[in-house]
Amino acid sequence: MLFAYKENNIRFTQDYKDAVEKKIGKKLGKFFPEDTTAHVVLTGEGEFKRIEITIPLGSGIIRTERRSASVHDAIDMAQEALERQMMRHRKKLIDKYQTPGFTPQYDIEEPEEDEDEIRIVRTKRIAIKPMDPEEACLQMDMLGHDFFVFRNSDTDEINVVYKRKAGTYGLIEPED
Repeated sequence: MLFAYKENNIRFTQDYKDAVEKKIGKKLGKFFPEDTTAHVVLTGEGEFKRIEITIPLGSGIIRTERRSASVHDAIDMAQEALERQMMRHRKKLIDKYQTPGFTPQYDIEEPEEDEDEIRIVRTKRIAIKPMDPEEACLQMDMLGHDFFVFRNSDTDEINVVYKRKAGTYGLIEPED
């Protein structure tokens, strides 16, 4: 497994890189092809440190974000979260996501300052692949998001799945 590091407001020391490679690479590397790149972002937020780990799979991604007072604690928590996700979704991941090619693209744009207008502070561009709603729910869970936009393979229309407060899922479909 390969690693791409990025740092925000904190230095990513060799000690931290070694810890990531030991915890993530050795424990979870068996689930991925050798050329898989894990994107690791370390951010300093005052007394807390946040680590984000994103691993692109064939047609999706697996992601976690953890925050702690210690970088090593955050790495440990992230490793445990990724391991739980992998075990929970192992069969589907092995069956569906072992093909290379999916890379999410994120564009960040700085807004112009104007108090009276609606401000969009971040834009994300994603590849929308056809999938069924159950697969979209799986992707949403792996990303740790509350909603997921996808193209419904049955209707060929853009749909949204979302997590409801009761722990169930909802589906938004366009009206004709």
